[in-house]
Amino acid sequence: MIRFSKEANLAHNTLLKRNLENPILKEYNDINEKERELLIARHIHKIMILLQLDITNDSLKKTPDRISKMYINEIFSGLNYKNFPKITFVDNKLNSNEMILVKNIVLISTCEHHFITINGKATVAYIPKNKIIGLSKINRIVQFYSKRPQIQERLTKQILIVLQVLLETENVAIIVEMEHFCVKARGVCDVNSNTITSSFGGLFYSNKNIRDDFFLHKNTI
Repeated sequence: MIRFSKEANLAHNTLLKRNLENPILKEYNDINEKERELLIARHIHKIMILLQLDITNDSLKKTPDRISKMYINEIFSGLNYKNFPKITFVDNKLNSNEMILVKNIVLISTCEHHFITINGKATVAYIPKNKIIGLSKINRIVQFYSKRPQIQERLTKQILIVLQVLLETENVAIIVEMEHFCVKARGVCDVNSNTITSSFGGLFYSNKNIRDDFFLHKNTI
């Protein structure tokens, strides 16, 4: 049985209770990684043949292996909670109650409807209570949940709720702005539109002055 860190289990179980976890099949969790990699490569190989590609070509013959490794180790690595970032907290001994904000966090994800790239940036803020998190850990949590087949609305909520439960405070805010290549490269082929989602908790939701302060800092160069 695969074991995850305390923080990973807390995040995963909280999202399950809120019906915000990705649709991940539990029965696949114990498949050996090498076996999973081999099986994915075999299926990619079949897809390429069905697309009438010459899989014996020097440029293509290693493509199934490349895609398999890329799926598991890179663009879908967030499906496995063993990759959940190690979290560093410090006690809020200074009794800080001011907003901490990290903006322009790079996001690269994959649309779960078309398996094509969505990318953009996130701005995350929180007002601490008893804990302060290492700044880079906010980026890592954001990027962990982006490394999955995703929809932007779910991704936004996941990041907010996980930070709330790990930091033990409701005072978290997030705005995500992304380009969807399923919109740009297919279908309507609109190359100019972006999608913005947001989620606010605690004082960011109930206090207009704090929410306005968040937007002011977010939009400051």
